[in-house]
Amino acid sequence: MLKKISTDKAPAAIGPYSQGIIAGDMLFASGQIPINPATGEVEAEGIEAQAEQAMKNVGAILEAAGVGYENVVKTTCFLAEMADFAAFNGVYEKYFSEKPARSCVAVKQLPKNVLCEVEVIAYLK
Repeated sequence: MLKKISTDKAPAAIGPYSQGIIAGDMLFASGQIPINPATGEVEAEGIEAQAEQAMKNVGAILEAAGVGYENVVKTTCFLAEMADFAAFNGVYEKYFSEKPARSCVAVKQLPKNVLCEVEVIAYLK
């Protein structure tokens, strides 16, 4: 049985998807971009500020599922520019101190022309 995760502390879905889905003991969270959930707008400028907001949005979904960053087993990170890799990592490592498995790729374009997006898979136990 699947359970949808939804919280107003993270941006509402801007398409036909859920913020997260729990399947068994696993949470599969949709990618989070740096939208301020209070305004629905991208307010952060620069990779560090955008990464901070994206990580906070991920945290809100984790919290809604009853877990934290330490429960994350896999992340997928998307960057608009691979030149932002080091700066992005500087923010990322503050949140994911347990060093989950990760993929990080540069893509041609992200929704709303943001600089990064982060999705996670977390273990709920």
